[in-house]
Amino acid sequence: MKKIFAIIFSALAGLALYAGPAGVDAKKKHCDELSVISHNVRLVTPDDGENQWKYRAPATPAMIKDYCPDIFGVQEAVLEQLEYMDKHLPNYSYVGVGRENGKQRGETMAIFYNTKRVKLLDWGTYWLSETPEVPSKGWDAACRRTVTWTLMEMKDSGRKFFYVNTHLDHVGTQARQKGLDLIVSKIAAMNPDNLPMVLTGDFNVQPDNPALTELNTKMSDARKTAAKTDYRATYNGWGRFASVIDYIYYNGFTSCLEYETIVRQYKDILYISDHYPIVARLVF
Repeated sequence: MKKIFAIIFSALAGLALYAGPAGVDAKKKHCDELSVISHNVRLVTPDDGENQWKYRAPATPAMIKDYCPDIFGVQEAVLEQLEYMDKHLPNYSYVGVGRENGKQRGETMAIFYNTKRVKLLDWGTYWLSETPEVPSKGWDAACRRTVTWTLMEMKDSGRKFFYVNTHLDHVGTQARQKGLDLIVSKIAAMNPDNLPMVLTGDFNVQPDNPALTELNTKMSDARKTAAKTDYRATYNGWGRFASVIDYIYYNGFTSCLEYETIVRQYKDILYISDHYPIVARLVF
């Protein structure tokens, strides 16, 4: 009997030794990854009828808890939505200001980050206009448009990275082009040390639009470069439309493991928004 126990013990010990390196590698892989989501939440308006925020609100925190991103950017979010997400996502904090007055009024391109994984070092907002430091509307835009940026640090590894989140105008062709040009310029100026950089947002242009030409020379589109990807539409228009206008761009990372358009339903809610969220896994 003692001999049998000795054999079993030796086998279990061997399995533990075999599993050890895999466990270490898995932890290292996790520390070297950054999970990012871009999510146009669609603002609060009674015009959406059965798709109003008050009916679909629970789907967003359910989706975030399912994917557990390290960081995510939202577009169109107004104060009511930010407060709801903040309340129902206790592991996350956020930064951002309303586009109308630089405080709480209007849509906010907020950035949420997992406080257990990521540390906020610095952040700010600017407007896509000829006067980016003050609330303003630029070029031929229909609305004021903003960019929120953060400098972050991964708590496990100490790796630093920038995250930039925006929403380009839905009407002004010049505003989209000039807005992206300004973002590219600002990104270059803010990052002299060439830290890894992420840019997310609703760009309101499809992938073949000339407005993306310059950006494509500076950064990589996660949808196009991920080892595992899909080419689903990101804008659904409550089931009436299908186009790709939401993006996750990056540079300074070694690779993108996976890109996904999140089309699954949460809390039995048909549409989480008139846009599907998108997610990418980046490797430092």
